[in-house]
Amino acid sequence: MIDPTEPVLDVFFDERVLDHDTGHGLFEMDTDLPLAVLDQHAETRERVANMRSLLARGPISEYLRWHAPQRLATIDELASVHDRAYIDSVRDFSEAGGGWITPSTVMSAQSWEPTLAAAGASLAAADAVIAGTSQRAFALVRPPGHHAQPAQADGNCLFNNAALVVERARAAGFERVAVLDWDVHHANGTQACFYDRADVLTISLHMRHGSWDLNTHPQSGSPDEIGEGAGRGYNANLELPLGMGDSAHIAMLEQVAVPMIDRFAPELLVVAAGQDASEIDPNGRQAVKLDGFRAFGGIARDLADRHCDGRMVITQEGGYARAFAALCLHATLEGIGRTSKLLDDPVSFLPERTDGTDAAIAAVREALAGTPLDPAQRDTA
Repeated sequence: MIDPTEPVLDVFFDERVLDHDTGHGLFEMDTDLPLAVLDQHAETRERVANMRSLLARGPISEYLRWHAPQRLATIDELASVHDRAYIDSVRDFSEAGGGWITPSTVMSAQSWEPTLAAAGASLAAADAVIAGTSQRAFALVRPPGHHAQPAQADGNCLFNNAALVVERARAAGFERVAVLDWDVHHANGTQACFYDRADVLTISLHMRHGSWDLNTHPQSGSPDEIGEGAGRGYNANLELPLGMGDSAHIAMLEQVAVPMIDRFAPELLVVAAGQDASEIDPNGRQAVKLDGFRAFGGIARDLADRHCDGRMVITQEGGYARAFAALCLHATLEGIGRTSKLLDDPVSFLPERTDGTDAAIAAVREALAGTPLDPAQRDTA
């Protein structure tokens, strides 16, 4: 157990992110089917409200320090990642009343300010770590960001919060920044932001799902997408078959992500934390339990301590089981904080699937063989 006077991390949360209204639909898609009761949109305010409540009132609460940044990202800050014409189009779409800005992404007339608040809270978390007033900072935000490309909304995402953190750190003089993303879906937007760069290592651990819309999501998420030009070998897609649980995810992290990050030796670790790899998530088909999320957090903490003097910025991504995702987040932060086990898993009923793990790892390692961060070469560069 850590000393309760030393926070596990600083949590940056702006109430305005809850005002992004996604309405109803069949999961993330609208529907005209004659149903008696419609599901809420998967990316709903309630999921983050539950996360906030459990963190503030649950057993980890004594290890957290809360900040209410009340800060909207500026257009210039968004433009560090996104094209200005695209930024204008997102604002104009919301101000015109909203709707489906892509087939997988919805906005309301009130979504513009919450989206800026999410980006602003992410930047506030980054600034705290960059300034040294925080060692580990978590931006509890919505909408999520890791599908947002420089000029394309996608998958519930409008602006890429993790990418904004990366560019903030690079502008502050951090020479190498690594992004570790374990949302169940491919971090195609983050990949697109840095695909030709060697100063940013992007690693996405996700289930194999391919593109859901080639017009808005041209990336496949396959291991063969390893970057191009100067960035060749600095993008890794750790793709797992559907139904994989704790052991497969942890093996992929330990055998691919950890050696790559060790060789890259980043000065800052950015974690894009989703909880939709859980066994009851409506938008994922994996079987990760609370112990798995706890292990993810511990692996990230070890990497940050080993290379970054502990510096880590975490951005909230997916996680659509409105109650259970909060428990998965709680377990993740237990791992990051190296606390004892504070929550029991109330679900944990799916059997562990291990077939296909070795083949999935081999495919990633083969794609990255001979590149500068070849995970088969475990020595630190």
